[in-house]
Amino acid sequence: MDRVILTMKWGTLYSAEYVNVLFNAAKASMGGDFTFVCLTDDAEGIDSEVVTHPIPDIGLPKDAWGAGAWPKLTVFSEDLYGVTGRALFIDLDTVISGDLTEMFTFPGAFVCLDSRPWRYKSGPARTGTGIFAFDIGGISEIVDHFVRNMDDMLQTYVNEQDFLHGEFSTLGHGDISYWPDDWLQSLKYHLRRPLILDRFMHPKEPTAKILCFHGRPRPIDLIDPPEGNWDVFPHYGSGQVPWMVDYWTRFGGTLKRSPK
Repeated sequence: MDRVILTMKWGTLYSAEYVNVLFNAAKASMGGDFTFVCLTDDAEGIDSEVVTHPIPDIGLPKDAWGAGAWPKLTVFSEDLYGVTGRALFIDLDTVISGDLTEMFTFPGAFVCLDSRPWRYKSGPARTGTGIFAFDIGGISEIVDHFVRNMDDMLQTYVNEQDFLHGEFSTLGHGDISYWPDDWLQSLKYHLRRPLILDRFMHPKEPTAKILCFHGRPRPIDLIDPPEGNWDVFPHYGSGQVPWMVDYWTRFGGTLKRSPK
């Protein structure tokens, strides 16, 4: 089966550089052929080796583009511009820090990250869509179900990952599967130093396949940091993080300031 890495960019929060860095990092971490596809409302500046297509129109109201990541649901369309194969969707604010090959063969109609171990010691899985796998066109019932019940779904769920968590098991493809815990890390929950120490020590380097950012700080804050604190109080982080600067520049990103 063909291997496809999917990402999505809309609006101005993430530049084309994020797409290009993710693409170059994916090339470095993958053995064999794959296709890299970006669904976007603006393809300017994106590497010519990246396949770009418009984000499919499923009738999302304008305010749903800024609240949650509802446009991600369009990747489950039955016909995604003729693209076929096993897809690995990766958010742009993600660092590829290991070999992705196993992620294409991990079993499950829909495989997601489970953020429960990051935030809680016990309890049921909590679906996250920072990185997920599926067969393109194989679970298009997700889109059909959402479009048929769009108003109700937008009122019931905060974002697309809550919708998927609550509705996927009703669509006839079994339950959501989850990546092994040691394949993914969170900057906030695994690498950030404890309070007080974070004032003097940078976050640790990632050791998993994937490093996820969520909310602040964003990757660019560790690369081209603002003055003062780039973290969320009471946590404190400042200045460039050397391993993050190295990752960004090694895979084609540029800097506003020289690394220190």
